[in-house]
Amino acid sequence: MSLHSLYVDLNSYFASVEQQLRPELRGKPVGVLPVMADTTCCIAASIDAKRFGVRTGTPVWQARKLCKDIVFVQARPAAYVEIHHRIVAAVESCTPVGAVLSIDEMACELMGSDRGETNAIALGQQIKRAIYDQVGEVLHSSVGIAPNRFLAKTASNMQKPDGLVVIRQNELPQRLYGLKLGALTGIGRAMEPRLNRLGIHSVEQLCAASKNTLRQAWGGIEGERFYAKLRGEGVESAPTQRASVGHSHVLAPDLRDPGSALAVLYRLLHKAAMRLRHYGYCAGGLSLHLTYLQRGNGPAHWSDQARFSPHADTFKFNPVLAQLWQRRPPDPAPILKVGVTLLHLAEHSQITRDLFDPDDQHEGLNSVLDQINQRYGPNSLYFGGAHSGRGSAPMRIAFSHVPELQVESDG
Repeated sequence: MSLHSLYVDLNSYFASVEQQLRPELRGKPVGVLPVMADTTCCIAASIDAKRFGVRTGTPVWQARKLCKDIVFVQARPAAYVEIHHRIVAAVESCTPVGAVLSIDEMACELMGSDRGETNAIALGQQIKRAIYDQVGEVLHSSVGIAPNRFLAKTASNMQKPDGLVVIRQNELPQRLYGLKLGALTGIGRAMEPRLNRLGIHSVEQLCAASKNTLRQAWGGIEGERFYAKLRGEGVESAPTQRASVGHSHVLAPDLRDPGSALAVLYRLLHKAAMRLRHYGYCAGGLSLHLTYLQRGNGPAHWSDQARFSPHADTFKFNPVLAQLWQRRPPDPAPILKVGVTLLHLAEHSQITRDLFDPDDQHEGLNSVLDQINQRYGPNSLYFGGAHSGRGSAPMRIAFSHVPELQVESDG
């Protein structure tokens, strides 16, 4: 079987973008923070910082202990999105991008003569050069080439930074035996214990397991799909539907009082509602989640949610958030992080509307609200509850979500 997939994974992406845009940071250990505060964690670490053991999720205090010379910078999501689009264009100048999987990952399907190993490797090297020449010399990538996308992604993780790895069909499954179970996409913290209970503790044991055993582990057809992917077979991705739209934000120290935290929550809710309408969905639920700063015993968490008839009306979401906020117990400590999520989504076209809904007029108001904020900036028109939080909760980038600047830009 020939090679079918090429996977591009940008190394230490957020930190590398900062080093590209700020030459004075090059060669230095850099930690990217969501907010400049000693009580937060790194959301990214440069290649230089990783050599000292600093990783995504490392608390600031620990990062300083591991690397006394580390430089912290505040994240600039809009810059990361802009560079992302330039990188996609650079890859497209070499070969079509089949799928953008995240802000720093994309997959290309190999066609024709590029399925041969020599040409596939040459294409991978060409992509690396294109990113270097067209976007920036600090932006390193690891390229994986394999019979399917799953294995190509696996290959891209096998040599970092700046790697290029080929997994050949005739090397399977032995080539995978040296990996840990958690190194394979689809095996997370919840799945690994399930595999362990079935006597699977290594990738070698995983590859030796029967199709039925993996079906049992995954609880359905996904286990059979995983069995096929391990063997290099081409498996189409299972159809997916957006399950939720939400935002969270680590609060700056001066915003950790209840009033400021609530204002930021309204800001997050309004951003989520705008995205919901942009995607053409309605929501049938809303959840609120809070994380408290408790230095002694670690952070404490509280969350609650409400259900309602599906809609996409910010005017109706606001009182639901207010009700959930009132239901929270007394705050045990300053509020460190807030988040709001719109749940139970359904396509707007599939919702039967109430003929006697007195709030139909809100549809036009929501549309005007969205248009003004897209044209003139996100804080041009907003609800009063978000006033003191309008400068907070800037654009954030989730692992599998590339923000659309028109909808989520901070102006």
